[in-house]
Amino acid sequence: MAKRYGLVIDLERCIGCNTCIMACKLENSLEKGSWIRVDTIGGPHRDSPEGQHPQLSMHFLPVLCMHCEKPPCLDACPLEAIFKRSDGIVMVNEKKCDGCQACLQACPYGALVYDMTSNIVQKCTLCAHRIEKGLEPFCKICCETEAIYFGDLDDPDSSISKLIAARRAATLKPQSGTRPAVHYCATRQGRIE
Repeated sequence: MAKRYGLVIDLERCIGCNTCIMACKLENSLEKGSWIRVDTIGGPHRDSPEGQHPQLSMHFLPVLCMHCEKPPCLDACPLEAIFKRSDGIVMVNEKKCDGCQACLQACPYGALVYDMTSNIVQKCTLCAHRIEKGLEPFCKICCETEAIYFGDLDDPDSSISKLIAARRAATLKPQSGTRPAVHYCATRQGRIE
């Protein structure tokens, strides 16, 4: 039976500690940056708390490659350096990439990273090398608050499929039609951005 791997991120549990960023950096031996970023969901200026003192709140939004069912980066790549595996994981063949960055413009999530030193585009692989060994993505393992869940989206009995249904987890930018494999459980205020 085919699998489609994905993540669910509980925004109520995420504290913005950036451990996922460091886990990605370490696991993938990245000298600069990470394939995950953590955006702030706050007040009107996005980097400030929401509400009035003493009822202030601030939330965080981890953003990584969404491993879309219909990845626009794949279609935008003129060299076919981006491909999708049978398990839904979207990958970059770095040997084919010439650094044109067409995929960066195509991604509605800003999830691809251009490495100037190597002149290639890189991105989250969902730790495919770990999955192939029966392990979970390193960001999920390292998340201090257990805000990241991993599993098979095509299995209705998987823990993440049940979590998506129970919490009505949503995807970012559903209007883009990409059908991301990363879902988010909203904050108590119902925020997902």
